[in-house]
Amino acid sequence: MQIQKHLLLAPAPGTQRELLSLHYGTPGSGPKAYIQASLHADELPGMLTAHHLRQQLDALEAAGRLQGEIVLVPMANPIGLSQWLLQGPQGRFELLSGENFNRHYPDQIAQAAAAAEPELNQDAAHNVRVLRRELQKAVAGAPVATELQSLRRTLMALSCDADIVLDLHCDAQAVMHLYTETPCWEQCEPLQRYLGSPLTLLATDAGDNPFDEACSQVWWKWDKQFAGHFPIPQACLAVTVELRGQADVTHELASRDAQNILDFLAYRGLISGAVPPMPEALGDARPLAGCMSVKSPVAGVLVYLREPGATVKQGEVIAHVIDPVSASCTELTAPVDGLMFARECLRFITAGASAAKVAGREALRTGKLLGA
Repeated sequence: MQIQKHLLLAPAPGTQRELLSLHYGTPGSGPKAYIQASLHADELPGMLTAHHLRQQLDALEAAGRLQGEIVLVPMANPIGLSQWLLQGPQGRFELLSGENFNRHYPDQIAQAAAAAEPELNQDAAHNVRVLRRELQKAVAGAPVATELQSLRRTLMALSCDADIVLDLHCDAQAVMHLYTETPCWEQCEPLQRYLGSPLTLLATDAGDNPFDEACSQVWWKWDKQFAGHFPIPQACLAVTVELRGQADVTHELASRDAQNILDFLAYRGLISGAVPPMPEALGDARPLAGCMSVKSPVAGVLVYLREPGATVKQGEVIAHVIDPVSASCTELTAPVDGLMFARECLRFITAGASAAKVAGREALRTGKLLGA
């Protein structure tokens, strides 16, 4: 294993942060997988899972079982990890710009395509190599003016040529669930099985260019651009893996999740030896546009009646909001039939805030599909 340190643009004199990446296997000897943890720096299950991955990857590499390259970034956001206010972590948004750390990744699709086009032909594997090479050049040459931009460029430079990209996150309180683009679903379905996830949410360009889509959408967009001229496969499976809730930080869960990820990498040919049998599917894929928020019209004490993972019916009461002054009780109901896969941690809710998310089977929303 090789350790690389990447210096970020210093935000002020006397301060400079660095990003650490761990490199296993041999570049170019097989497929490449890229795994990062805690891009939202206060979402810690991924960081512990990366710790267990590191231990197992050390052993696999020592045994000569790695085929290809695996890059692990065990702490993807040193900026967010340093942001605390009154003992509370502020890891989702950069306090300087107010921007979500998992949005607004740069787009070098047109630039890389223009540079690659003269070399493209009817060999799909050749086209993948050429496009990856030009994408790497475009990412590396992109100018940055802020520390946050330099973090985004560094993460993209490490991941943009990968066959598999796993971005480890978590929700507030939730069952495990995945986000990926619709063109990636065929490749993602085995991952969902190995992870034992009951839900994958699918969209094509959900809006604001989050990290996973910045890695995967280049391929289906190039395929659309060159349709009828050059074959362009979906050469990157990029998935946001939501490792349950923020408090689900245990060695038992993290070691199991790490092993399940490695089982999937073995299935994809990055680890030699017997491939673990693919588990039965525990869930399905549903449109992200069918994921509906349960919002409260009033403020008050939030009392949940259903747990994450519950199957609910439209109109079913899933929570109460109690006004401690008037003693009124407002019922919050499921907006659609579906899986209530996530809910909030805090037990006081403000008017208009979301209390839970229910994944239905029909696409009901349009426009930007991701939250803040």
